Amino acid sequence: MRTTHPFRRAGLTVAAAAALPLALSAGPAAAQSGISVSTTGSTVSVVTGACTQINGSWGAASLLTNSQANFAQGRQVALSGTTVSQSAAWSNVTPGTYTVIVNCSNGSTAGTQSVVVSAPSRPTISATASPSRGVMGGFGGASKDYGTLTLTAGGILVGTGVVATAWFLRRRSKPYRL
Repeated sequence: MRTTHPFRRAGLTVAAAAALPLALSAGPAAAQSGISVSTTGSTVSVVTGACTQINGSWGAASLLTNSQANFAQGRQVALSGTTVSQSAAWSNVTPGTYTVIVNCSNGSTAGTQSVVVSAPSRPTISATASPSRGVMGGFGGASKDYGTLTLTAGGILVGTGVVATAWFLRRRSKPYRL
């Protein structure tokens, strides 16, 4: 017969629960690289605080596709900003996977991060206005707007006709019934 030790199992659960906040507080690897990359629609932007200004320049950022190997081959944009935060942005970026590299003006690399630009969602087409005179097809009365009272009276007449027809047909099939 096998004996389990509940305290040993509970200890492992407690250890896992204690390690979870530490793992979550470590943050993503991108935050440790020194840059933060984000996308909004077809615009990719990068923010860093790792560069210093030398001769009026903070450095440059480059957006590389999968087929491009180094910083010089990508779409380069000069960094702009303050001593606290420098940024760059690319607009009209086609959907795909890209790598963003930030090189500071002192020659150091602030960081590298991959980013995925998704295809824009299709716009929803909705009717915003109806024709002023309604649809003018069909019989002559099809385009007139009847009121609630007229429609209710018509419904009562149709219902009465259906009930009367059913009563007549039933009476005719069995003449001894009323």
